[in-house]
Amino acid sequence: MALTKIERRNRIKRRIRKVVSGTAQKPRMSVFRSNTQIYVQFIDDLTGKTLLSASSRSKEIAEQKVNKTEQAKLVGKLAAERSLEKGINAVVFDRNGYLYHGRVKSLADAAREGGLKF
Repeated sequence: MALTKIERRNRIKRRIRKVVSGTAQKPRMSVFRSNTQIYVQFIDDLTGKTLLSASSRSKEIAEQKVNKTEQAKLVGKLAAERSLEKGINAVVFDRNGYLYHGRVKSLADAAREGGLKF
């Protein structure tokens, strides 16, 4: 029986989430990648609350005409800026079952450059 892409990603996601958990001091930085957009959330798993988020749909990123990898870099920088304003400088990275490659990698690298520690 062959797994679909989504079933495969969900298996990997469950395996990752057994280990990765966020707190208020060190939240989980969760990435969601759709075909056209990319989103990132900072989540406190102890209370189940999203502390802040950033996405490629925000006005300053959406109006720029760049490819999806460049878009992911801009989202990573924006997420780092917003988290540092809120006093979050260390996170646990959750790639959400996606391969650490392409858009997910460029987002993570840009967030690191923006001052976040993984």
